[in-house]
Amino acid sequence: MISADSIARLHDWLTIQWHSDPNADPAQTDAFLALVARQHRANFDLWHIEDEARRPGAAAEEIADVKRRIDRTNQLRNDLAEQLDVGLLQHLTSRSLPNCDAPLHSESPGLIIDRLSILALKIYHTREEAERTNAPPGHAERNRSRLGVLEEQRADLAGCLQRLWDDTMDGTRRFKLYRQLKMYNDPSLNPAIYGPKRP
Repeated sequence: MISADSIARLHDWLTIQWHSDPNADPAQTDAFLALVARQHRANFDLWHIEDEARRPGAAAEEIADVKRRIDRTNQLRNDLAEQLDVGLLQHLTSRSLPNCDAPLHSESPGLIIDRLSILALKIYHTREEAERTNAPPGHAERNRSRLGVLEEQRADLAGCLQRLWDDTMDGTRRFKLYRQLKMYNDPSLNPAIYGPKRP
């Protein structure tokens, strides 16, 4: 069900598509990869919303609005990472997996896929900077070096994802669903929302 290489290629392809046309909706025939695409879109949107908050001269009202959009999008990003794990665990359960006696892995595939998504965005934007023609001296070289580091990190992480999945399918390793349990968007859990108004 998991091909780490396919996921990394999908992340790259979607990143290019959305930078060309932010409204593009590239359909995925595989249900799991469609969910990977939705989760990557949340990271893509989050990346660019966060850039808005860093714009010099942004008014306080704009930054407050951006912060609320960041919170909503980050919640979606985390919810979709959890959905990836739910889908994978359903697939495993139908095969009497994961093996409850196998060693537990500390990170779930959904969280690794989220990290791969962010690395795809870093790689895209770092490559963009390495190729920028109006950059100051040394900028391209610095970013080419950074690009090599990011690509190595992604290759390593994709390998770890693939090994985790293969080992889980073999019954020699297991993972669990770890709910993120975000509190900041819940009016019943965030005292800044439910607490008494301050003068």
